[in-house]
Amino acid sequence: MKETAPNPFINGLWRQNPTFVQILGMCPTLAITNSVQNAIAMGLATAFVLICSNGLIAAIRKHVPKQVRIATYIAIIATAVTVTDYLVKAISISVYKALGPFIPLIVANCLVLERAEGFAAKKPVIPSMMDGAGMGLGFAFGLTCLGTVREVLGAGTFLGIHLFGPNFEPWVLFLLPPGGFISLAIWLLIFASYRERKDRRERARAALLTIQPAEVQS
Repeated sequence: MKETAPNPFINGLWRQNPTFVQILGMCPTLAITNSVQNAIAMGLATAFVLICSNGLIAAIRKHVPKQVRIATYIAIIATAVTVTDYLVKAISISVYKALGPFIPLIVANCLVLERAEGFAAKKPVIPSMMDGAGMGLGFAFGLTCLGTVREVLGAGTFLGIHLFGPNFEPWVLFLLPPGGFISLAIWLLIFASYRERKDRRERARAALLTIQPAEVQS
């Protein structure tokens, strides 16, 4: 039976999640996830850059000489990052100040260049933009997961809304750099456990399917 090609959007959103599967973009993942608002903003900014850069790179991929391929990709990504930087500044000054230099540093995010070289440079425009959207939203999902744990435990809030009573003692450690590593380790353990259980069920199902035809023949 012929296997269908994986949907590029679902692939980036879940099967090859940049944060929990590929472990890419760890600098912003650990640096700005001390609040859910910052995590969502950074994730959406990265998603916008991925969609724009993937689409443009896919559109011109056949016209770029191999000798200047990487330089051209970086120039396109830098342009998308500059546009994103101005958009975030226009939408919310507070978010722009909170993210600080991490928006311009999207240009150095290994996830963006990896998708440009690994997917957009080989595929048509629409699949490349779908891949960018899936990877970007998957990255935003990972950041939001970390931001949720760190803000809830470190400040007792979610998106600035207080969740617990006045007697709650925040675990300030989760707002500090070590809290980022602890939160990431927790989520990686959860994700790995889920994937291991899923793979075990699939292997058991495949083994059952191979046994049943043998029983029928006998």
